[in-house]
Amino acid sequence: MGFKENLKDELFYKGISSKELSKLTGISQGSISNYLKKNSSIPTADVAVKIANALNVSVEYLVSGKNSKIHIKEYSTDIKIISDKIEKLSAHDKDIISSLIDIILEKNK
Repeated sequence: MGFKENLKDELFYKGISSKELSKLTGISQGSISNYLKKNSSIPTADVAVKIANALNVSVEYLVSGKNSKIHIKEYSTDIKIISDKIEKLSAHDKDIISSLIDIILEKNK
């Protein structure tokens, strides 16, 4: 997985919307959205560091996905079960799930 997928996964695991990440990092919501899009680019190193710090993960994890299982251990069994199911989905289906979660989170604000 690449930066986009790892960022989406971490936002999902933490229950943080792209809007919330924008507020935490000072990075525009448009930039955050661009990093999450289908044909996204990887941010500059200083931006990646801001995002990683806000999510309490390493830049290496966001870029390469290494040590991703460590983050899952921090969450409840329910989240682990859901995460395992989502990992089996296609990229398209993961995008749909991510969009649904964003809608739910926005609705609950």
